[in-house]
Amino acid sequence: VPDWYLDSFRDMRSFPEVKDTNDDKGFTQMIKAIKVRHKNMVPIMALGVQRLKKGMDLKIVCKNLDEIHQFLDRFYMSRLGIRMLIGQHVELHNPNPPHCVGCIHTKMSQVEVARNASEDARAMCLREYGSSPDVNIYGDPTFTFPYVPAHLQLMVFELLKNSLRAVQERYMDSDKVAPPVRIIVADGIEDVTIKVSDEGGGIPRSGLPNIFTYLYSTAQNPLDEHSDLGTSEAITMAGYGYGIPISRLYA
Repeated sequence: VPDWYLDSFRDMRSFPEVKDTNDDKGFTQMIKAIKVRHKNMVPIMALGVQRLKKGMDLKIVCKNLDEIHQFLDRFYMSRLGIRMLIGQHVELHNPNPPHCVGCIHTKMSQVEVARNASEDARAMCLREYGSSPDVNIYGDPTFTFPYVPAHLQLMVFELLKNSLRAVQERYMDSDKVAPPVRIIVADGIEDVTIKVSDEGGGIPRSGLPNIFTYLYSTAQNPLDEHSDLGTSEAITMAGYGYGIPISRLYA
């Protein structure tokens, strides 16, 4: 990871001053390449955290390791900011679809984004388990507000993934049909609330203080020491333990 950042820093430092549109094109291509280089950063970091956990006493892991969490929060937050800036710069050089300013959609329908996220999460659940609970979305489909659709999609996707897995695993060996997961979208005067509710049994009370930490997951860890994270997207149903804390940073 430090090597990737060094390469990116060198690329930025050695790029000549931008004087005309050709230079600007070159600069845009260069930062685009930087964004691609760091694409699999989160799973790689998760693998690092997993190795750290492996080598540590469980009692230490269970205690809230503030230093590690604060470092990862700062690290991921700065990564989000950098990627947002690069994404915005690159998008402004592309022909913008209507109602879009770079990667910001001025009339984003959160019901539509929730629908897209639920299709993705259900497809993943189907792949993993062979079946998936339904997802019901409640809310006004005509209500819109300015936001970055990709960010909202990621947050809803992460929450849904957890819900679908919990419901699916709870009802897998049951004769009952798995109850649907509900997404309720409510638009207030000052804010927008998106609630995901399921009947998957919830998180054990003892685990609640840990849900925003990077060292906690209720699922088995899917990361393999030898998995090729350089080439794969490395996306799986659960177990990295960073879906919820990363979503909080996006929010």
